[in-house]
Amino acid sequence: MASNPPYRVNVEALHEQLLGTWASVRREARARCARPELHRIEGLTAAEHRERVFGQLKLLVELGAVHRAFPTSLGGQDDPGGNLAAFEELIIADPSLQIKAGVQWGLFGAAVLHLGTSYHHARFLPDIMSLAVPGAFAMTETGHGSDVQSLGTTATYDPTSREFVITTPSRAAWKDYIGNAAVDGTAAVVFAQLITRGQSHGVHALYVPIRDESGAFLPGVGGEDNGLKGGLNGIDNGRLHFTEVRVPRRNLLNRYGDVAEDGTYSSPIESPGRRFFTMLSTLVQGRVSLDGAATNAAAMAITIAVTYGNRRHQFAPGHGEDEMLLLDYQHHQRRLLPKLAATYAHVFAHDELLVAFDEVFSATAALAAADPVVESTDSAAELADPVAAGPVAADPTVASDDKQEQSAVLEILAAAFKPLSTWHALDTLQVCREASGGAGYLAENRLVGLRQDLDVYATFEGDNTVLLQLVAKQLVAGYAALVNGIGLPRAIGHMTGVVITNMFQELGVRRLGQRLIDGGSLARAMSRVQDVSTQHALLAGRLESMIIEFMSPPGRGSSKSRSGADVEVFPNRHQSELIDIARAYGELQVWEAFTKAVDKIEDLGTREVVGWLRDLYGLGLLEQNLAWYLLRGRLSAQRARAVSAHIDKLLAALRPHAQDLVDAFGFTDDHLRATIAASEPRGSTHRPV
Repeated sequence: MASNPPYRVNVEALHEQLLGTWASVRREARARCARPELHRIEGLTAAEHRERVFGQLKLLVELGAVHRAFPTSLGGQDDPGGNLAAFEELIIADPSLQIKAGVQWGLFGAAVLHLGTSYHHARFLPDIMSLAVPGAFAMTETGHGSDVQSLGTTATYDPTSREFVITTPSRAAWKDYIGNAAVDGTAAVVFAQLITRGQSHGVHALYVPIRDESGAFLPGVGGEDNGLKGGLNGIDNGRLHFTEVRVPRRNLLNRYGDVAEDGTYSSPIESPGRRFFTMLSTLVQGRVSLDGAATNAAAMAITIAVTYGNRRHQFAPGHGEDEMLLLDYQHHQRRLLPKLAATYAHVFAHDELLVAFDEVFSATAALAAADPVVESTDSAAELADPVAAGPVAADPTVASDDKQEQSAVLEILAAAFKPLSTWHALDTLQVCREASGGAGYLAENRLVGLRQDLDVYATFEGDNTVLLQLVAKQLVAGYAALVNGIGLPRAIGHMTGVVITNMFQELGVRRLGQRLIDGGSLARAMSRVQDVSTQHALLAGRLESMIIEFMSPPGRGSSKSRSGADVEVFPNRHQSELIDIARAYGELQVWEAFTKAVDKIEDLGTREVVGWLRDLYGLGLLEQNLAWYLLRGRLSAQRARAVSAHIDKLLAALRPHAQDLVDAFGFTDDHLRATIAASEPRGSTHRPV
């Protein structure tokens, strides 16, 4: 591989591919994000920032930018994938705007859409869509965090008045960190333990008004402001609590569980556990969108840092020589180019995730459209009519095995990708900040502000560590089903993308064979590790054997021999192993998405260069886990050295193409708004390349 290979990147074609399946929607969204009215202004107080962002939400409504996911019968477009594609781009303007829009339409509105039925759609969605009713998504509680099943807030049905009584029994049950709760929200979707006839039926959601027209809390509702945060201060996060707040029976969002006038509970899903997870699965779009938004932030950061590295000169290599560009230093390449490779990987992987999301939710929208929309009145006769039977019976999550499999695939992909991409974005922002020196620390260059705003992405919409445990438990459960003769669920087989085998000796490439094949030649070893099939075998083999080791390690006994009590405590004793399994799974899926994207590139020069970028990502994963491969004999010492040696070779080959590769993201000066990456840097004395 020559240091200056005769390849050129077709920037325009690569940009189109990076925009993905909803390229036209993203272009339209980016045009909006270039408007100064939507941009974050540095130095505002929290109150000023909140006011500005709320005004920006109104502008989005005026521009018709927020209704894409809602039913066509109400002025929407029934386009869930396109909706998220546009929403993810809002991070370019201001992460606070993106998240506040997500609270209003992606959480509050989506909960009514997906958990409610035609009555709720007709009665509540128009005002949610128009922002006439700003709303909150009141799920998380101070004392329970991600443990939604254990929420303390109760909704007890009173058959005499045909109302639910919402109560917060303790300080730990206060709804906490809730967007729109501190100032703007006038209603909330409240998640509570549903109790009727003295029996609890688990967590359900209800539409609950919380403020009057003057902005004062309604009787029985209380709360407080969360105050200044480490980032995202354009959002008014707050706490809510309820003291015998009454709402009509029909305010129960009853797609998956209903209460009749006499207090009888019914649900199309008999299992309480499955019912709970089915309800939560309809809200997966939060994780999907954070995956895309975080990847956009990483792309902006790496564009800023690489562009600056291509301009900033420092230190002459010898007396009388010109200063070198920062990006010509190998260690600077080592800092930035692997982050660029990983960002490309996450961009391509996210598009696959978004397609999976759209397939599931487009099917849901099509069936929901068949449910007649009932115009709402306040008559006693209408209140007596059951509204749940039709929509619940037709709900696709309970009617189709294929739909259940698709939903399961989507759930595990979202739970795997969101942690990897949000952590990647945070790492990339920090590396780019440091690589840009003092300039990177200036607010005007956005790296510090983006890093602050994205910090919370790692813990909301599902704490990353908790999500990875959920992924791993699904994977090991699938393996347990196989070895116990139950049969591996189709969903798990599809999600792993590999065939799990208990023949440990057959996994990967044996170390002895590697030594014989390579014959002590580093060059021969390098040619082996750069091979795409070898990379895949090593990444997939690691995942397979990690699952097997977890399920039947020496001294622990097999999964068949564990007692019931041991099965309950076993995962907690080995959480680190579970998390490692989930990371390996996510990394494999991302690498495979990157590889499929490379294969689709038609221009030969572009395919070659992006292929090097894919190899840099794959070999980087191997380098991070060399100890694992060496200890288990999957790599010889020679091939382990070859991994790092080939990475250095790739860095040199990619260096001439670095600017083209970041330019292909397509961000303009109005998007980046970073002086050090501007087309004409202000006050720059550096010689442009």
